[in-house]
Amino acid sequence: MDARLDHLVLWVSDQLAALRFYEQVVGLPAVRGEEFREGEAGFPSVRIAEGTIIDLMAHDVSKGVEEGTGVTGSAGHQINHFCLSVSREDFEALKVRLKDHGVEVTGTGSNSFGAQGIAPETIFFPDPDRNVIEVRYYR
Repeated sequence: MDARLDHLVLWVSDQLAALRFYEQVVGLPAVRGEEFREGEAGFPSVRIAEGTIIDLMAHDVSKGVEEGTGVTGSAGHQINHFCLSVSREDFEALKVRLKDHGVEVTGTGSNSFGAQGIAPETIFFPDPDRNVIEVRYYR
């Protein structure tokens, strides 16, 4: 089987705030951002790569079973974090944007194993809904 990650869904309390964070701080381009702002799309997304996006879904715990999944809550499981790999230049630029936006880097690592081997440097930080993001680069 030749599989690829299509999308992740993050539960967020404020979709517009989450969209701004992922666009302006993390640096990912919006997908259907304008359509969402105009009320023409049910949720916005941001693009990680050509075939992979993150959907930013409003989470209302009072609704019980989440639409489409048939499972109550966060599909029955919580995610620890997700990781993005970027170029070293983008990594350094991200650290500056995080500082400029007052986002605390909550963890760092070196020589961490990942999908592409060993990454010399990695950082962790939360989004506005406390979802943990790891970003790294490879040589």
